[in-house]
Amino acid sequence: MTKKGTSARAASEEGAASFGENIHRTLDVDTWQTGEDLGAIYRRIDAEVGAAIEQETEQCAAVREHVFPRLSGYAGAPADAGVYRIDPRVLRRAHDLLFHGKNGVEAADGTLVSHDTLPLTIFQIGVGLVSYQGGQGTWSHRLFRRDLRMSEGDPLEQALQVMERREARSGLNHPGTRDTLARLARRGIMSYAERAILLRRSEAVWRLGHGNPAPFELLTGSGSLDLMVESTRLVRELIQGHQKFLFVASEPADRLLLTIGGALRPLEYAIVRSFSDTVYATIEKAHYRSQPVTSDTTWDGKRLTPFEWIARFRDEVTPDVVVGVYRAGRLAPPQVFYAHTNHAHLAAHIAIADSVVQAHRGFPMLIDIADSVCRTLFGQETLDAPVSAAYVEAGAPFRYLSERQTRYR
Repeated sequence: MTKKGTSARAASEEGAASFGENIHRTLDVDTWQTGEDLGAIYRRIDAEVGAAIEQETEQCAAVREHVFPRLSGYAGAPADAGVYRIDPRVLRRAHDLLFHGKNGVEAADGTLVSHDTLPLTIFQIGVGLVSYQGGQGTWSHRLFRRDLRMSEGDPLEQALQVMERREARSGLNHPGTRDTLARLARRGIMSYAERAILLRRSEAVWRLGHGNPAPFELLTGSGSLDLMVESTRLVRELIQGHQKFLFVASEPADRLLLTIGGALRPLEYAIVRSFSDTVYATIEKAHYRSQPVTSDTTWDGKRLTPFEWIARFRDEVTPDVVVGVYRAGRLAPPQVFYAHTNHAHLAAHIAIADSVVQAHRGFPMLIDIADSVCRTLFGQETLDAPVSAAYVEAGAPFRYLSERQTRYR
């Protein structure tokens, strides 16, 4: 059997093992339950959830017994790798820093909404910076994308250019991998702005961010090597210059970290690995030689190629960041955090102190406040209303809206 065939068979077997049935049974709609049989549906859900929780509890016990003692001993482990528990008295000091300390902690979070029609796409990016002392700042920017800006020239040539550009784009309100400019506007610029606001506009000792210090869209530039260079230059200053930062992820892709976190008890945290491991894997999959770069790539007096630049960022900057996981309360899920190696323990204390305020979420409330500010000031309705009014004024209130956009109007 070929390697490809073996891989497909392994995937099929893994799916059958995970779901408890093979693909042929899943596709046989005669085995599906009718919508009216709600009692059977609920009983199956209860049974599956109960069994899953029981098995996960047993798995957590095994992780505590066998994995936790080995966290500090594997090759490449950070110096402070291991599991720690916070004394409630120490937690009070972290609360003092959060709620009473002048310029103690500020959090930044952003939001991005868009209004996509055939003639015009608008991206609205907003970032909020907040603290518990009442400080608040907001910044916003809008990008207006037209496939053709009016200019003198051959009308046929211009029409062909428009059609060519639109063919390369994704469908209306459908983010796609082909549209580099849309990806750039959708994620890269917002991620850069959040970190720029934290570094340039915050006056707090501690800077609290959402995600991780250098997410995928910044490490790869989202198709723009200039964005990659400028972003990593900014993140380098935050990591090596400021150092006192804390990032908490919403839905981390690393299920290994979540498995370790699930075995933690309330008020415990684990320092697991170096951030360079994550960055190394991302860089290996990206391409840094296919595009020109106009940004200054001089590092310590030496002019570097884009690949040399990102490799140096990986080798010299990211080892200063550790990746950990914590659990704030009995009901709360684990959360993944990122901090400087010199301040990782205090960062974990701050993360847990701000997360215990929300027993059900176990997530920093200050980030939620920044998110709420952004959604209130820069949410979808704040863009849709003026844009809809503008289309009415232009005599085309519905002509360019998709079916989904008019479904409930």
